[in-house]
Amino acid sequence: MTIFGVDPGTICTGYGIISFNGSRIADISSGIIRPSRTMNLGEKLACIYDELSRLIKTYSPDQLSIETAFYGKNVQSAMKIGYVRGVALLASVHNKVPACEYSPREIKKSVVGNGAASKEQVQYMIKKLLNIHKTNIKFDETDALAAAVCHAFNMNSIAKRESSWKEFVKANPDRIISS
Repeated sequence: MTIFGVDPGTICTGYGIISFNGSRIADISSGIIRPSRTMNLGEKLACIYDELSRLIKTYSPDQLSIETAFYGKNVQSAMKIGYVRGVALLASVHNKVPACEYSPREIKKSVVGNGAASKEQVQYMIKKLLNIHKTNIKFDETDALAAAVCHAFNMNSIAKRESSWKEFVKANPDRIISS
C-alpha cells in the first residue's frame, strides 16, 4: 500500500510518500511545494492543488493522510492552513484517493510516543524509522512523512488488534529502534 502524507501550509506545503506492507514502512519520496511569494492566495492555492494532483497521478497512492487544522494564536494563519487543507482534500477526491485526517498530537504521539514532541524529535524519529540519510530535509517534509507513518501505524494497529505493548514488540521486532 502507498500512503501520501500532507503537511499543509501556504508558504510551504510538505508531502511525503511511503510504502506500507504489514509492519514494514519505507520512504518512496518527499519534498516541499513552495509557491512564489509574489503570488496572491488564490494563485498559491492553485499551485499547491496542481502539484499535489501531479504527485498523486505520478505515485498512485492508495490513501492520503493529512494533518488537521489547529487553532493557534493567529486566526488568519489557521484560516490559510484550512484553505490548503481544502485544496489537498479536493485533489485527493478528484483523483479518487480516500483521505484520513489526524491531529498534530495524534501524529506526534504515533511517531515519537509523545503528543507534545518537538519538530526536531519528529524529524529524528522519521529519519530513523524510514532510514533517511538526507541532511537538508525540511520540517514540513518530515511532518508530511509523519502523517503518512501515523496512518500506517493506525491501520496496522486496527488490523492486528494487539492487546499489549509486549505482544506488539514480540510481533514487530523490526520496528524497535535502539540508540
